[in-house]
Amino acid sequence: MPKISERGVAMPASPIRKLVPLANKAKERGVKVYHLNIGQPDLATPEVAMDAIRNIDRKVLEYSPSEGIRSFRQKLVEYYAKFKIDVAVEDIIITTGGSEAVFFSFMACLDPGDEIIVPEPSYANYMAFAISAGAVIKTVPSTIEEGFALPSMEKFEALITPRTKAILICNPNNPTGYLYTQKEMNQIRDLVKKYDLFLFSDEVYREFCYTGAPYISACHLKGIQNNVILVDSVSKRYSECGIRIGALITKNEQVRANVMKWCQARLSPPLVGQIAAEASLDTPEDYMLEVYNEYVERRKFLIDALNRIPGCYSPIPMGAFYTLAKLPVDDADTFCAWCLEHFEYEGQTVFMAPASGFYTDPNLGRNQVRIAYVLKKDDLAKAIKVLEKALEAYPGRVLE
Repeated sequence: MPKISERGVAMPASPIRKLVPLANKAKERGVKVYHLNIGQPDLATPEVAMDAIRNIDRKVLEYSPSEGIRSFRQKLVEYYAKFKIDVAVEDIIITTGGSEAVFFSFMACLDPGDEIIVPEPSYANYMAFAISAGAVIKTVPSTIEEGFALPSMEKFEALITPRTKAILICNPNNPTGYLYTQKEMNQIRDLVKKYDLFLFSDEVYREFCYTGAPYISACHLKGIQNNVILVDSVSKRYSECGIRIGALITKNEQVRANVMKWCQARLSPPLVGQIAAEASLDTPEDYMLEVYNEYVERRKFLIDALNRIPGCYSPIPMGAFYTLAKLPVDDADTFCAWCLEHFEYEGQTVFMAPASGFYTDPNLGRNQVRIAYVLKKDDLAKAIKVLEKALEAYPGRVLE
């Protein structure tokens, strides 16, 4: 039998999806599974997007331009202007989801062996894309005790070598929900400028910031406009995960020209997805406000409920719709699998993402889980009750 690639062997399994077979078996047994493991909102996609799909009037569903439909990109210029992000149509390349934007950024900017510094815990697929590009991720751990605040710049600088090429941030953060402050963003800017690094900034959750402070984009940072590559997606803000539309935005002409080679190789981003995404830019403000307020309520409910469970702790996330919570268990991977395989309460169980998959060090995050508050409050209440009962029954519970 031919041997598969070492690169494929090295690719990490998704911590968000690796327990799906256990969840499916639980459902086959008739158990109700509350999905807290994945950032799939339960809120309705904007009606303007659904109408655009229903009313497609074309004889052919053709290739779109490799960089995306120009009218869509033009409307995105206006969208970003609302956040004081000054970009031109030519700065925007449409991708097949935010994931492709990250992957193309890596392929266009990094050579095999080049290093990226990433605060962790971090979105697990960054590691997968780095492996695909032959790049090396070096992590700077943040801690739950400090609310996952950005580690000191001294810790970043300690990792810089002649192969260091970039810093990658996710702001607001997945999986922690942390929102970087102006001071922290300025520190990142200064480091990027000092060592002339790329700054990959994943900002797909910008609509979901829960502080009164202004939203700080990497594109707002002065003096590094040719270093910044912004990653975006419509998946979360419009509840459109399935249309697979994202964007890569940069002022750096060389990067754009290089990215376009990858875009041309994959031909075009999804046409129907772009039609829906373009229409979504006309979503009424009351829809966006309703969605925002709903997440604010869910966040408050979830964090209050989690922190009332003996032995549990979650800092208050200031963005996105995730939190990383510490549980009184010996091993969160084992606990999450046990909940699906061996536990049910009144015919229900919970599906959470073990946090170990968001760290590169296998010893970190062993008693933590990522919880996505993408369910309505009634379901969150039931899920938290199930979690509380599961912790009481779990054989590996750690007593304080």
